[in-house]
Amino acid sequence: MNRATMTRRQLMMSGAAAAATMVFAGNACAQANYPTRPIRLIVPFAAGGSTDLSARLVAEFAGRELGQSIVVENKGGAGGSLGMEQVAGSAPDGYTIGMATVSTHGSNPAVYPRLKYDPIKDFAPVTNVVAIPSVFAVHPSVPAKTMQEFIALARANPGKYSFASPGAGSLGHVNIENFMMLAKIDLLHVPYKGAGLALNDAVAGQVNAITDNLSSTLPHVKSGKLRALAVLGASRSAQLPNVPTYAELGFKDMGEGGWFGIVAPAGTPPAIITRLNQAIHKAMLNPEFKRKVEESGGTLVPTTPEQFKAQIQQAMARYARVAKAAEIKLD
Repeated sequence: MNRATMTRRQLMMSGAAAAATMVFAGNACAQANYPTRPIRLIVPFAAGGSTDLSARLVAEFAGRELGQSIVVENKGGAGGSLGMEQVAGSAPDGYTIGMATVSTHGSNPAVYPRLKYDPIKDFAPVTNVVAIPSVFAVHPSVPAKTMQEFIALARANPGKYSFASPGAGSLGHVNIENFMMLAKIDLLHVPYKGAGLALNDAVAGQVNAITDNLSSTLPHVKSGKLRALAVLGASRSAQLPNVPTYAELGFKDMGEGGWFGIVAPAGTPPAIITRLNQAIHKAMLNPEFKRKVEESGGTLVPTTPEQFKAQIQQAMARYARVAKAAEIKLD
């Protein structure tokens, strides 16, 4: 009986081991052949913006490298949080990825205490893609030709000058709150329901100032409808070479501007992360990809997954400090 019992046990254990081996082999095969079907790239903002543009370039050129279509799906709402929630909740198989931004993974965690995702725990960073500067600009009716002159005006008239943002808690709002604390000035915040509405009123002179992506503000600066006073970026913009960065003006704690990068759901196999990273980096070498990014005011910033994770952590720490100091908390 003992021998028979042992034999049955051995058979059961052998069968379980064989099944586990088959599953492992199947997973390994799936990863080695990845991708075998189209990939979904979720953009957490509406179509037509700079985030969407960057995502569509990744979809087009990285899709060629992977030999599969990458389908862009726009899912805006809650400052980008809804789209990122969907990415975080997707299967970690490489067939759903997301376009993360400094707002979805930096400022949102700082201002939304009930955020339904953790920027570090719920995602696997793939690579950063584009660094995009923002511009602080004023309406020409404001009697300030430089940032130093604007600061002097604001200090002499606390609360008189207004600034537009895409909404309370938005990246534009948090960045200007940071600037006000650093410059020791008081501006009137006018929140809008979206960046387009905010920009329209800034151009019309309904508000005195705005900070927005370079690609959005540049046409209005070039036409003279807005006056650029500072750029939030690692260096001056080639499109606005005479406009200093915040760091040059003595405000290094403003950071280095925005970015758009690719993340996958946490638990995505490392082999798939590596495959995506390599394909996107090869795509970024395409001159057409580079030209279109630079035309929009951006700069290509390929990274390793580890480097991108560090950038996310730095953004989270910076905006947590700002939100706490400015007492910005939203439901």
